Amino acid sequence: MAGLVTGIYSLTGFISRLKIGGLLDRKGRRPIMLAGLSLLLLTIISYNAAAYSIILLLALRAIHGISWSATTTSVSTLASDLIPAARRTEGMGLFGISMSSAVAVGPGLGLYLMEYYNHTALFLFSAVCIVLALLTGFWENRYYHTQTRVEAPIINKLEHSVGQITKSTVFEKKVIWPSFLFFIVMMTYSTIGIFLPAYASEQGIANIGLFFVVTALSTIFVRLVSGRVADRHGNNKVLIPGMVLLAVGLYLLSVARSFPLFLVAAVVYGSGHGAVQPTLNALVISLAPVERRGVANATFLCAMDIGLIIGSVIWGSVAQAFGFTYIYSTSMILIILSIAIYLVFSRGRLNA
Repeated sequence: MAGLVTGIYSLTGFISRLKIGGLLDRKGRRPIMLAGLSLLLLTIISYNAAAYSIILLLALRAIHGISWSATTTSVSTLASDLIPAARRTEGMGLFGISMSSAVAVGPGLGLYLMEYYNHTALFLFSAVCIVLALLTGFWENRYYHTQTRVEAPIINKLEHSVGQITKSTVFEKKVIWPSFLFFIVMMTYSTIGIFLPAYASEQGIANIGLFFVVTALSTIFVRLVSGRVADRHGNNKVLIPGMVLLAVGLYLLSVARSFPLFLVAAVVYGSGHGAVQPTLNALVISLAPVERRGVANATFLCAMDIGLIIGSVIWGSVAQAFGFTYIYSTSMILIILSIAIYLVFSRGRLNA
């Protein structure tokens, strides 16, 4: 039942994101962001009522997935609009630090609230966070008046063809290949987010929660510097070393038998993820036409959703059939293949 609750959240998030990108380009970023945050707030404050009804809980999780997709896609697109093109990778890396920081702090804080207080305190605190986000969204008027309607004349031309506008709301073709690379990266990430605690327990490792903190801190540190390097010296100088670090981190996990080696793997993998994710995100923004930036960001984030969903299924089967070690060694091979894919598709398209 817990798997179903998690799965329906991911599924509705993915499906809704297919339409949200087009809405962002036609309706503007800010209205979708505020609608997503409002729906997210409604969902959070309703969780207490769902505690004793699995049907209501499933319904709320489905709505939660939709509101989360609307919020994350709109905010990411808004950030990509506001960041100067010359500092795009650096800016997206700094923007991504907000999520990395939340990942580092949120789970531990949530567990603390549940252990020393109750679930009501957890949901109340979460609701306060969403209210703060809403207030920030209402306060930011400059973007709404100067940026969101710039694309309107171009979008109006597309609306003459129903088939064309329908097609335009799903995926952006120009960003398929960097999104596919991100799909592979997130497939490997699912081996850590979902299976690492069980793998560590099998190796007799306790307190594996520190692994996730070290990973998040490494990601944040690298994002502070890697974006500037990519903007000044080219994507290859950051993306390829980052992918190599991901592969090395996964290899270390496949052979890790001690807590210190797990932490070394956390530093290496977190550093690689901190370099790769914002660089690919900035690449997606650069490749997409400005009037299709919402769809492009949705395409990129859909790759994340699919990677996590498919990864959880595939790696679960691999772990059950062959053991946890194989999911990390196989993931390493996938990252190596993704380096080859990047070199092939980036040739002639990007500056080194």
